[in-house]
Amino acid sequence: MKHARHSRLAAAGAAFAAPELEVVIEVPRGSFLKRGATGRLDFISPLPCPFNYGSVPIYLGLEGDLLDALVLGPRLPFGARVRVRAWGAITLTDRGMQDDKLVCSDRPITASERRNLLRFFHFYARCKGLLNLWRRRPGRNACEGWCGADRALARARPRGDTWQGPMVEF
Repeated sequence: MKHARHSRLAAAGAAFAAPELEVVIEVPRGSFLKRGATGRLDFISPLPCPFNYGSVPIYLGLEGDLLDALVLGPRLPFGARVRVRAWGAITLTDRGMQDDKLVCSDRPITASERRNLLRFFHFYARCKGLLNLWRRRPGRNACEGWCGADRALARARPRGDTWQGPMVEF
């Protein structure tokens, strides 16, 4: 009984601490088309995206592109703008560049969801490494693990009015 009360209090505290952000959906859940922040088609995936994938239009990630965000829950349409809470982030290294991906939802992330997301991104990093090899784009690819959303947001920088797209081709 005491443990259940503590879990409810911890979840309430996490909800208060999780920042709320606007995310623009670039790849709806179940889609095979991978688009970048500018809307350009990057590639057609052999596997459907297991979640809604997009970006936070007011922040740039460390690689110079809009800060990535994934939104758990039902499929959202391409271009949808949703306000959700960021409960954490997955940190990837893509061609040697750090690339945070905020994990967003309308409710706290469960331990099982977190484990599954980490499994997916460990697999994704290997696949992206093979794609980069095929594209002749050198550099290390890896899933570095989970961090707090506040940490990923602290590494991001505000998007200026002059931003016209990523400086590095993806």
